[in-house]
Amino acid sequence: MNKHLQLVREHHEACSFKQARFGEISHVSDMESIQRQAMLMEAGSLLFNAIKSGEMAEILGGLVNLSYVSLGAIAVAGKDVSESTITWQHDGYVISIVKLISEKISHCTSGNSSAYSDVYNLCVLLSRNFLNADFDKAFQVAHDYHMKHLAIKGTSIYDNAWNNYLSELSRMPDLDDCLYE
Repeated sequence: MNKHLQLVREHHEACSFKQARFGEISHVSDMESIQRQAMLMEAGSLLFNAIKSGEMAEILGGLVNLSYVSLGAIAVAGKDVSESTITWQHDGYVISIVKLISEKISHCTSGNSSAYSDVYNLCVLLSRNFLNADFDKAFQVAHDYHMKHLAIKGTSIYDNAWNNYLSELSRMPDLDDCLYE
C-alpha cells in the first residue's frame, strides 16, 4: 500500500469515516463521487489561491491538501494508488500548471481511482520538480499536525464530517522546512 494512502486511511479511521478495507473493493455511490468532486474542486481552489499568492510553502500546503483529498477517495473505495506517468515540462508559465491541475481534477468525475491517482501523482511531481520540495516530509508533517489536532479536539468536530474535513485539512503547519534551497 502507498505510504501516503496508509496515512490517509489512518486519518479516516480516527475521524470514523466509512472506508472499505484495503483490497476489499467497494462500490462508491454517485453521491459519494459528487461529494469527492466538490472536495477536489475546493482543494484545487485553495491551491490556485496559494499559487496566486506566490508563497512556496503555501503552494506546497495546497498540493499536500489536494493529494490528501484525492487519496481519501481511493481509500473509501478500498483501492491502492495506481502508478501513472504524468508528463509535465515547465514552460515558464504558471497558467500551464493550473490548466494541468484543472484537467486532472476534472477527470475525477469518472469516479475511477486511476483518475484520483493521477491527481495525487501530479501533486507529488509538482512538489518535487516545480517547487523543489520534499513532498514526503511535507505530507508527514501535515498528517502529524492533523492527527494531533484530532487528539486535542476529539472526533466530535467531525459529526458533520464532510463539511469539516476539507476545512480542517486546509489548515497547514509551517512547511518552510520542507522546501529545498
